[in-house]
Amino acid sequence: MADETMVIRRASEHTASPMAFDPSPSASPLERGDSRHVSTVAPLRSKFVGMDLGGPVGNQDCTPETPETADTEISQDSSIATGLLLTNPPAGIVPIRKSAYALPAASLTFKDLSFSLPATKCASCKAPSGGGEAGRQLILEPCSGHFEPGQLVAIMGPSGCGKSTLLDMLAMKKTSQYSGEVLVNGHARDPVLFRRIAAYVGQEDHMPAHWKVREALGFNATLKRQHNATGSSQKNVGDFIDNLLEAFGLSSVADTYIGGAQVRGISGGQRRRVTLARGVAAQASILFCDEPTSGLSATDAELCVKALRVIAKRLNVLVLVVIHQPRKEVAKLFDTLVLLTSNPGRMAYCGPMTQASSYMAACGYPIPVQANPTDLYLDLLTPGAESDASDALVAAFATRQKPQLDQVVEHSCAVSGLTAKEMLMAAWELKGPAGKGARLGSYAVPFYVQLRTLLLRKLRITLRNPAAMSMQIFMPTIMGVVLGTIFQGIGKTEFGIPQVSFIFILLTMLSLQSLPLMPALIEERAFMKHETSERLYKESAHILTTMFVTVPLSLIGAAIQTLIIYAFSGLPYEFLPTILGWTLLLFFMFDALFQCVAAVAPDGEQAMTMATPWLVVFMLFNGVVVTKATAPIFLHWVFEISPTSYALQAIVLRMTESSGGENNFYVKSMGFQSGQDMQGIAVILCMTILLRLMHVLALRFLNNIQK
Repeated sequence: MADETMVIRRASEHTASPMAFDPSPSASPLERGDSRHVSTVAPLRSKFVGMDLGGPVGNQDCTPETPETADTEISQDSSIATGLLLTNPPAGIVPIRKSAYALPAASLTFKDLSFSLPATKCASCKAPSGGGEAGRQLILEPCSGHFEPGQLVAIMGPSGCGKSTLLDMLAMKKTSQYSGEVLVNGHARDPVLFRRIAAYVGQEDHMPAHWKVREALGFNATLKRQHNATGSSQKNVGDFIDNLLEAFGLSSVADTYIGGAQVRGISGGQRRRVTLARGVAAQASILFCDEPTSGLSATDAELCVKALRVIAKRLNVLVLVVIHQPRKEVAKLFDTLVLLTSNPGRMAYCGPMTQASSYMAACGYPIPVQANPTDLYLDLLTPGAESDASDALVAAFATRQKPQLDQVVEHSCAVSGLTAKEMLMAAWELKGPAGKGARLGSYAVPFYVQLRTLLLRKLRITLRNPAAMSMQIFMPTIMGVVLGTIFQGIGKTEFGIPQVSFIFILLTMLSLQSLPLMPALIEERAFMKHETSERLYKESAHILTTMFVTVPLSLIGAAIQTLIIYAFSGLPYEFLPTILGWTLLLFFMFDALFQCVAAVAPDGEQAMTMATPWLVVFMLFNGVVVTKATAPIFLHWVFEISPTSYALQAIVLRMTESSGGENNFYVKSMGFQSGQDMQGIAVILCMTILLRLMHVLALRFLNNIQK
C-alpha cells in the first residue's frame, strides 16, 4: 500500500489540474496536436509512442515519465503504473500523470452543430434559430464547443435535450443529415480514418450469448489497435485486458458467457460494463460513451467512471460521456460539464465541472451545500419542472459563456495540429523496410487477421451452442432416420409413382435444410453491423466466416440426411451419385437464397414471409405438383428457372432409363425432357452466384444502423 501511495503521490507532483478550453503554450507539441513540431518530436517519440499496455500490478516505483528519459525500463514502469492505477483508481481530487505511452493528442471542436427532423403536423414545430429551414422540427439548436485531449467530459440534460444526438454527431455516427462543423485538431474529420482514431460505446449491448467476457475484450483489442505496434505482444495485450477486467469489476466473470435471453450468463449490469470495456480496449485517442452507466448501481457507475478517468489521463484520451444524474462523488471525477435543456435542445453550460456550482450561483441559483449538484442542475433545466429555470439559464449562457466559448472555438479552428494520418503514424514504431509502417486505411489490421479472429470466434460460439449443432447436424440425422423408415425398401418395388414421390420429398427436405438458420443469421448480422461500424473488420470477412463454418456444418447435415434416407430406401447404388449430386447442388442454391433473404429482411418474421413465395413457386413448378401440360402457357417460363424441376427431371429420367420404363405413362405426363442436365446445372450455378452477390450487397448496404 505504501508503494501504491508513492505512485499516486509522484503522479500528482508531475501533473497539473485539467483546464477547460486552454490550448496551453506550455504543453508539448503532441499534447497540442501541433503538426508543425512533428519533425522534432517524432525522433523522441519513436522509442515509446504506441499503446500503453498495462503490465502486472506490483509494488514498484515509477520514475518521472518524460520523452528525454523514456527507455525500455521506464516504459515497463509506465505499464505497471497504468495497471496499478486501473486496478486501484485514485480519488477524483488526485491528479494522474500522463504515461510515456500516451496516445497522440486529439482535440475536438464543434461549431454551430444543429439537428432537426421533418416537422410533424403540429403547431409547436419551430424552425432553427440559426436560420434553418421552416417546416422542420428542431431537436438541437446550433451549439459550439471545444474539448482538449485527456479530458473526461460529461454531457448531461433532461430527456429529449439532444445529448445522444450531439454525441452521435461528434462521433460521426449520425446517419441523418445535420448542419455544422466538427474538427479534430483543427482539421475536418477524415471520413476514412476518423473511426480509426475514435471508438464508440452505444446504449445497447450487442454480443453473442456464447462469447466469454475475456474474449470480448480481446476481440476489440486485436482488431482496433495498430497491428505490430510497439508493445502489442500477446503477453502485454493479455496484461492490459486483465487490468481492464479488474478495473471494470469483471475479473470474477472473465471466463463466463455473456449470455442472453436463452443462455444463462452475466448480469445486465455486467454486460453493460463489458461493452464499455470493449470500447476502452480499442485504445483510441477519442472515446465516445452513450449512457455507459445506465442500468448500473451507483457503486458500479463510480467504478466505471474512475476507470475512464485513468484512461483519459494516463493515455491522453479525450473521453466524452453522456450520463444521467450521477451522484456527486462520480460527478467530481469529470473535468468538463456540458449541460443541455430540451424543447428544443439548447446549451446552458459548457465549462469546468468544478466551476459549475459557482456559475449557477452567479446566475442566481445557488446549490445547497449538502445537495447533489447534478440533481439540482437537472431540476433547473427540465422544462415544466417545479424549479424550471431553463430559459433563464440559456439566456445567461448566451451572455456569460457563449462569447468566450466562440472565441475559443474560432482560435481552435484556426490552429491546425496533427491530422488523422499523422496521428496513426505517430502511434506506430516503424519496423522493417520503408513503407511497411502504420496502416493508413480504414482498418487497423490486415484482412487475414480479421478473418482469423472472426473464424476463431465463430468456431468457439458454434461449438459451445448445443442448439446450433443440433439444428445443423442432429436434426437432419433424425429426420433422415424418420424419412428413411417411412420409405424403407421403396427401391425394391417396380418403378412408378411411389419412387417419384420419394424423390420429390427428398429434394424438398434438402431444400429446407437452411431455412431454420435465418433467425440466427439475422442475429449475427446485428452484431456485424455494430462491429463493422467501428471499423473492426470488413463485411466480406463476416461472409467468409459464415461460408467456412455455418455452410459446411449444414452441408454435412444435408449429406448425412441424404445418405441415411438412401440407405433405408433400398435403391441401387448406381443412382447414388446422381441423387447425391443434385441434392447437394440444390442445397447450395437454397442456402444462398436463405442467406440472401436473411441479409435483406429487417427481422426473422419478415424473412420467413419473404422466403415463402420462392419456396412455393419452386416446390410447385417441378413437374410433379404442376406439370408443363397443366400449367398456364404464360407460366411455362417458370420451369426454365426452377431448380427443383431440373433436379427432379434428371433423377427421374435416370431411374426410368435404368428400369426400362421409357414409355411409362406417368413419367410422360410430367413433361420431362432428356438432355437438359447441363442446362439445369448451369441455371442452378448462375442462380447461386447471383444470390451470393445479392447477399454481399445486402449485407453491405441494407439494414445499416440508423441514427
